[in-house]
Amino acid sequence: MSEKEKNNFIANGQQTFKGFSSRADRNNYKLYDFELIKQDLINRLSVRKGERVENPDFGTIIYDILFEPLTDATKQAVADDIAQNLNADPRISTKEILVSETEHGISVQATITYIPYNITEKLTFSFDENAALRLS
Repeated sequence: MSEKEKNNFIANGQQTFKGFSSRADRNNYKLYDFELIKQDLINRLSVRKGERVENPDFGTIIYDILFEPLTDATKQAVADDIAQNLNADPRISTKEILVSETEHGISVQATITYIPYNITEKLTFSFDENAALRLS
């Protein structure tokens, strides 16, 4: 999705989702629509599967296999896990997931569609040796 599409959407006042983020790098703690959905995805993918109390299926397996050899079977397991996590959010649908190895971890490129807006975007999630998740 281009910045122009996002800006047109926001300029038309079509806010559907509203949320809150306590990130220190924000002047305003309110999040809307696309940014809220992205933050929710980051929150979900920042948790190791089994780590959440009373919800052992929440989170991802990536942190358990970050330093394992990235074989075809491992790539498929990561892709399946990411698809399951992303598709748990009813506001998006996942079109494609590509898993690749980086110098210090794993990169996952996901093509998603924001269902209420019918807008498609490619997101890249980078999981590295510091167990930090970045979205680009």
